[in-house]
Amino acid sequence: MKTLTPEKIAELEEIARQLRVDSLRLVTRRGAGHPGGALSAAEIMAVLYFHTLRIDPENPAWDGRDRFILSKGHASALLYAALSRRGFFPMAELDNWGEVDCPHQAHPDRFKTPGVDMTTGLLGHGVAVGTGLALAARLKNLSYRTFILLGDGECQAGIVWEGVTTAAKFRLSNLTAILDCNDVQLDGPVHEVMPLEPLAERWSACGWHVEEVNGHAVRQVAEALELAAEIHDRPTLVLARTTKGKGVSFMENSSYWHGNAPNAEQLRQALVELGEEVCSG
Repeated sequence: MKTLTPEKIAELEEIARQLRVDSLRLVTRRGAGHPGGALSAAEIMAVLYFHTLRIDPENPAWDGRDRFILSKGHASALLYAALSRRGFFPMAELDNWGEVDCPHQAHPDRFKTPGVDMTTGLLGHGVAVGTGLALAARLKNLSYRTFILLGDGECQAGIVWEGVTTAAKFRLSNLTAILDCNDVQLDGPVHEVMPLEPLAERWSACGWHVEEVNGHAVRQVAEALELAAEIHDRPTLVLARTTKGKGVSFMENSSYWHGNAPNAEQLRQALVELGEEVCSG
């Protein structure tokens, strides 16, 4: 298991903060995007890309790499920030992200962006495709692991559960899903739009090992992902309890910020709250 020293924890927490700042700047510059769900998953992405995933930015197509699927593809600003900071491409490439001539589209495109393993945006398909990737690893006798990040509102889609039950049938212990459970979707609170609880019991009943964590505690997230590698008879779900819009007071727990971009003044306030230095002029 990888060592989680106090220094490493502090490093991951700082990376999560930077990913929040990057995501908000990207969404504001473009005037479109999904800030709320990017902010809720920052610690998860920091742990994945800077502690857990076996990847090589110099060789994005390496056969032995771990696979990662951002099933909640609307949070692409967070993924691009993580890929850039991990060294897959310069941050400057994101100046016009989402435009037709940019390799980094509004939703991740595996044919255009190095480091992207699945084209996403149409919610619900990540678990099914991840199941296929994990099964392929077994059939090809490859040691890579597959990780999926999905949202709780996304679990209202039936295809999610088709993937869940298929993964359990084949006992794909090389598959780990992380559920960003922030209880907010486009139309309001998840528990009001279409209740999903008890989520832990649902996934467990389908044959998955479940670890429930505070999704903003990097130690808990990292240790749960490491424990998943020790489960050898079934896939694992890391049920991460998070806050939509985490770190920005006026965005937290608000469905408005699921898919709206802040203006310049709102960005400034958000950056100050995230501990980022901003120009006074």
